[in-house]
Amino acid sequence: MTKNKYPKTLTLGDETYTVRLSRPDDAPLIQAFALKLPQQDLLYLNRDITKMPVIEAWLKMAEPGDLETLIVEKDGEVLATSALMVDRLSWSNHVGEIRVLVAEELRKKGLGRSLIEQTFILALDKSLLKVTAQMTLDQKGAIAVFEELGFAGEALLKDHVRDLEGELHDLLIMSCDVQAATTALSLTA
Repeated sequence: MTKNKYPKTLTLGDETYTVRLSRPDDAPLIQAFALKLPQQDLLYLNRDITKMPVIEAWLKMAEPGDLETLIVEKDGEVLATSALMVDRLSWSNHVGEIRVLVAEELRKKGLGRSLIEQTFILALDKSLLKVTAQMTLDQKGAIAVFEELGFAGEALLKDHVRDLEGELHDLLIMSCDVQAATTALSLTA
């Protein structure tokens, strides 16, 4: 269902980007993108996506359809990604988790918000009822965008992630009702 909608063009201001589904051969592009991000941006992820085996496993998970990854690129360079993860074998198979990463130079330009909206459309395609997102508390810009889109704090896990220097960070889990958000945002599948 989703595959027919991509690639598509996204225009923000004077800039035009391509949004497409990930492919197995994207691993080097994703690694190059991840290596440019501040370490703080990666802490909410369960695994370190700067490592090639982790990226390859991620892209392989996309094949069965429980993980869909959108790539935003321009001139062959990955500038942002979003992923929607669903565990179809769990009791929470009606819940998806959104993960979004945006290059530092493109923040506060609407790219993250547009990518989250595109990911909501993927959630609609999968008939999900609820979507969650995780982030560290210092990601104030991301928290603000998710709140604007209808997400609210649901849990705070104290000292849940440890950075490369050994410092502990709290992890915020936010959630949103998919139908309410897509109606409010006037999105359609």
